[in-house]
Amino acid sequence: MSVFKRAAEMVEAKVSKLLNRLEDPNEMLDLSYEKMLSNLQDVKRHLADIVTEQKSLEAQIAKAEKEIANYEDSARAALKLEREDLAKEALLRKQQEVEHLEQLRQGHERIVTQVEKLKDMEHKYRDRIDAFRTQKEVTKATYQAAQSQVKVSESITGIGKELGGVADTMQRAQDKTDQMVARASAIDALSEEGVLEDPLDKRDKTTRELDKLRKHAAVDDELERMKQELNK
Repeated sequence: MSVFKRAAEMVEAKVSKLLNRLEDPNEMLDLSYEKMLSNLQDVKRHLADIVTEQKSLEAQIAKAEKEIANYEDSARAALKLEREDLAKEALLRKQQEVEHLEQLRQGHERIVTQVEKLKDMEHKYRDRIDAFRTQKEVTKATYQAAQSQVKVSESITGIGKELGGVADTMQRAQDKTDQMVARASAIDALSEEGVLEDPLDKRDKTTRELDKLRKHAAVDDELERMKQELNK
């Protein structure tokens, strides 16, 4: 493998790893879940603000109702003292407070409706978050299982490639061995025929030839003896 090819493969591997990390479903699901929780907190804060306003209106309504009762009592007291002018003034203020009370009650009614809607929205959104969390965990578990399966498959594939390489190496070694054995046999045959001379053999060619003839004669004699024994 060339240096440039190896470098290209390393760069490709790093880019692939980066893309996989950016598109990691686990991280994407976690981010979505965190966003949903953040939105839920916003709903809760908004609901708390409106409930606070509702309580403030309820306090103002109670105060207005008390003021109305006080003005009515003042008007009665003024009439007992034959101060009709003061009674009228008290009743006028009472009427103004009644109008104010009506506005407060209308505003309170609208806020109560908003509070109920927000509570219902919060409840539904919480249910959605719970369902999403469950689905998220199932999806993450499924993804991790698939990821593990891919790693195992890749490992098995890698082992297969390694075994294939080992088989190729073994075949080359066997071929080399066969070649070496054939070469050794050829050298022995040539040496036997006298074509190749053994540098350690100090005999001259004639002596070696005579020794060779004696060996063959001895073999022939041994063969003849065995034949005669078998014919007895």
